[in-house]
Amino acid sequence: MSSPSFKAAQRVSTIKHHMMSSTSTPAPEKTSDEAPVLFKSDGSLRAYILNRPDKLNALNEPMLRLLRSKIEEWSKGDLPGVIVGTGVGRAFCSGGDVATVVEEAANPDTLAHAIDFFRLEYETDYILAAMPKPYVAIMDGITMGGGVGLSIQAPFRIATENTLFAMPETKIGFCPDVGASYFLSRLDGQLGTYIGLTGTFLKGRAVYEHGFATHFVPARRIAGLLERLAALEHPTYAQIDSTIDECRAEQQQRELSTPLSGPVRAALDAAFAHDTAEAIVAALEDLARDSAHEPVRAWARETLDALALRSPTSLKVALAAVRRGRRMSLLEALQMEMNLATAFCHGVTPDFRTGVQAVLVAKAKSRPAWSPASLAEVSDDFVAKEFFSTYSPEQDTAPALQPPAWLAETTKLVNPMLYALPTEEDIGRMVAGSHNQSGSTQITLEELLAKFAELKKGKEGVREKILDVVARRCTTEGDKRSPAQYLKWIH
Repeated sequence: MSSPSFKAAQRVSTIKHHMMSSTSTPAPEKTSDEAPVLFKSDGSLRAYILNRPDKLNALNEPMLRLLRSKIEEWSKGDLPGVIVGTGVGRAFCSGGDVATVVEEAANPDTLAHAIDFFRLEYETDYILAAMPKPYVAIMDGITMGGGVGLSIQAPFRIATENTLFAMPETKIGFCPDVGASYFLSRLDGQLGTYIGLTGTFLKGRAVYEHGFATHFVPARRIAGLLERLAALEHPTYAQIDSTIDECRAEQQQRELSTPLSGPVRAALDAAFAHDTAEAIVAALEDLARDSAHEPVRAWARETLDALALRSPTSLKVALAAVRRGRRMSLLEALQMEMNLATAFCHGVTPDFRTGVQAVLVAKAKSRPAWSPASLAEVSDDFVAKEFFSTYSPEQDTAPALQPPAWLAETTKLVNPMLYALPTEEDIGRMVAGSHNQSGSTQITLEELLAKFAELKKGKEGVREKILDVVARRCTTEGDKRSPAQYLKWIH
């Protein structure tokens, strides 16, 4: 579907107003023929603007077709530049329009159309991840589900104080998708498993601290940042990174803002390392009862309460998908999720329809009437067969994702953590001496901090993250020939 043309003066003015706003962008004045996705070209900048603020920019089929068409056009073009994604109103993108999908899936005449929505969404997500142009996703406001899919593989992901981030699919009887089985399985420790199963929200700076965003920029500075990006000539990834970093807050924080740190984080990693939902619940029950730390006991109780509200079937499917996704490429993970979405649309479980009706339509606060109602009633064999075996392109029971031919040779994606805070894996390899920048098999805390300060070019939050990781994952040992205390990684 081709994008509609702009009415010259009126549209330029509207989009300029949007791009120059200082916080979550207000909706431009609507006209009868205004598109749900707007596009802007300004110097080196090519921007898409999700423009459905009354629905929190939830993605529907027309939006995805508009977006995909323009992204492909920009990606294949010879003009150097940077692609930016943003949204009108108080959301970047709150997810997909699953209420419509559920209604279509319930009707045999429109079932195929419901399934095709997911195919279009996942292929668009892959194009954004693999396109050969720098991509900046501005997650200013609500960023959930489908919005995460549009942004999470971007080399540059900007959080602001307005960012509200979540993968809440288990709340509606579905499972984390849009590549979640790939990216959640690659986060530090078991954070991804926790986020995927509980649907917990992260706010503001915590989105950056946990690696979902690569940068944290105050919302009032986004307009100026866009101007600076537009002014870059032949922008390189390094130039874009430094340009974004220069727009960070003047006052840097001296400690992590996330509650998921210290003993709570250690407890999270231990509890969610199990490979069955039942074992995770049992571990949380032990922590809620026996932990020596009150914050850990409180976190465990809250987490148990959250899991008790989720679809038992969705919890088991989500956990299995995240574990499998660890061994897959992004495209393989998206195909697995396409198979899962097909199973949900075919009604393998009634929970998808039940959850959407209860949570999104009726906005009920109580637990939806899940069926089965408990984890014990959901057979692991049923999950493996009905969700992970029955539907696939090989059996001609699910669509095959088909990226465009011009991406067919793309096998190596830009590492989405390249410009983020250092990962625990990076820190562990530096401590163990296996990092390509180590230079030694022994390192002190001061040396470790100096190494990453240099590697990350003074990036905000590096010191605070390393201190938290070292406190949880390292011990120290002395050397008879030196008073220095060297770090030892706890595996």
